[in-house]
Amino acid sequence: MVPEPSSPSPVHRPVLLDEVLDWLAPRPGAVVVDGTVGAGGHAAALALKVGEAGRIIGLDRDPEMLALARQATAGLPVTLRQAPYSEMAEVLDDLGIGLVDGIVLDLGLSSDQLAWEHRGFSFSRDGPLDMRFDPGVKPSAADIINTYREADLADLFYQLGEER
Repeated sequence: MVPEPSSPSPVHRPVLLDEVLDWLAPRPGAVVVDGTVGAGGHAAALALKVGEAGRIIGLDRDPEMLALARQATAGLPVTLRQAPYSEMAEVLDDLGIGLVDGIVLDLGLSSDQLAWEHRGFSFSRDGPLDMRFDPGVKPSAADIINTYREADLADLFYQLGEER
């Protein structure tokens, strides 16, 4: 069971929303994929542009973010799926969608994920050392820190940590 978010409403605001709408220029009837739907801000704005004849497909690894996106896009032509954007082709195939008119990715983690202590992303809040976008996927950061050998951790930090 995934713990409830500590905040009932999202803290995160969509990044560059006007610019995304300008560049994608979604028209009525368009199909657009939001590959990192998060709290649903971009998806809701895009859905208003594509109208009932269009469709927004929202993907996210994080079930808590999808719950927020469901609230933000209720009543709009939005289909949400728990999946990473790397599985976009498979999700679209499952939905019977061959071509899309646009794709948006807002990469990184959201301020909601940082704000929720139980997610373990923040350095400024107490919480478990977790750091997973999908809490159902193993291992957690705590598992890695507590089970990897020192040399393996050093390699991991060197290769992925952006700190030399």
